[in-house]
Amino acid sequence: MSEGKKQILDLVRKYHQENVRHEFVPGVTPVFPSGATLDDDDRVALVEAALDMRIAAGVSSRRFEREFARFFGLRKAHMTNSGSSANLLALGSLLSPQLGDRRLRPGDEVITVAAGFPTTVNPILQNGLVPVFVDVELGTYNTTAERIAEAITPKTRAIMIAHALGNPFQAEEVAQLAAEHGMFLIEDNCDAVGSLYRGRPTGSFGDLATASFYPAHHITTGEGGCVVTRNLTLARIVEQLRDWGRDCWCEPGEDNTCFKRFDYQLGDLPHGYDHKYIFSHVGYNLKSTDLQAALGLSQLQKIARFGELRRRNWQRLRDGLCDVPGLLLPRATPDSDPSWFGFVITVRPDAPFTRQQLGNFLESRKIGTRRFFGGNLTRHPAYLDQPHRVVGDLANSDVITEHTFWIGVYPSLTLEMIDYVAASIREFAAAA
Repeated sequence: MSEGKKQILDLVRKYHQENVRHEFVPGVTPVFPSGATLDDDDRVALVEAALDMRIAAGVSSRRFEREFARFFGLRKAHMTNSGSSANLLALGSLLSPQLGDRRLRPGDEVITVAAGFPTTVNPILQNGLVPVFVDVELGTYNTTAERIAEAITPKTRAIMIAHALGNPFQAEEVAQLAAEHGMFLIEDNCDAVGSLYRGRPTGSFGDLATASFYPAHHITTGEGGCVVTRNLTLARIVEQLRDWGRDCWCEPGEDNTCFKRFDYQLGDLPHGYDHKYIFSHVGYNLKSTDLQAALGLSQLQKIARFGELRRRNWQRLRDGLCDVPGLLLPRATPDSDPSWFGFVITVRPDAPFTRQQLGNFLESRKIGTRRFFGGNLTRHPAYLDQPHRVVGDLANSDVITEHTFWIGVYPSLTLEMIDYVAASIREFAAAA
């Protein structure tokens, strides 16, 4: 490292340390529901990549992909520009002609849940498939293998479900169910990186899994996401779809990695057409950059500690609110060890106060709240006229729409902040 670069990075580290504020003033300092936890190493990593002008995907991106795949015990990871793009690529890969008779086709059904975030459902519709909505359980906010089994028909070809706010669904049972019926399973792991089900990381059960690195998530690259898989065929398809749909696998700035760049004959093209410009899929450009990957590599070193703090904060809230009347508190799925994304609260319909009243009170105290994403997505204007099927009723999803919200447990929240949140909720409930 040059002396000039070292001096700059030393100043960056000093700048960070001088500008981080730790003072908490109850009722004045915001207690956010989510956010990035960034230290001086993160700032230095990002600035160093900027100094080197690594503005496209490159060496840091490839290293991050290797290390992130290793974290799950999987073979391949592909960085994307967002978790939403990761979901689009994961689902879109299942329609590839390269899968032969296993490929999904427009009109096929994909089982998902009604209570969640739109980007788990949108790729199903965007690829001409039909979402089949099932309900979830209150408390865990996940669906069950039994509900999924009831929804399977001869047209059902895949399952795409998110682990709810870090709480794993029955991933092993659902994966077995998918295998028995010859279906694909996509784990939307965007809210659950670091969670475990029966001792295995969530994201390691499905044919494909996705992650998001938006600042609210378990680690951050600013914007960003990833698709992981153990299946090399699916990994290759994901890469092609992400990289314009091109057949070539050369990294940016590389040529002739396959040693036969001008010796291919694909489609109706003439023999020898430049492989860098042969397109085997109708794809996108959803790549990330080395700036994002450099930050991601720094964040990845802290993921275990982040998980410990999320679990600590969640348990502190659970203990502090266990005797508050009128509230249904969250619980972990049996056999799981969640790295919690948030602390979910459902105000019981018979409580002497409403969700909105409690939420307004917390917001007045600078305590941020969030709804359980879209609640029952089938009730939103975007989906009213979209093709879909519902199996059973969506009663619990409707309860979530009316009565559920969540508050933060992310690593930057101190125990003092967590205790302030719990005390505020107890105070409100006692006065109701």
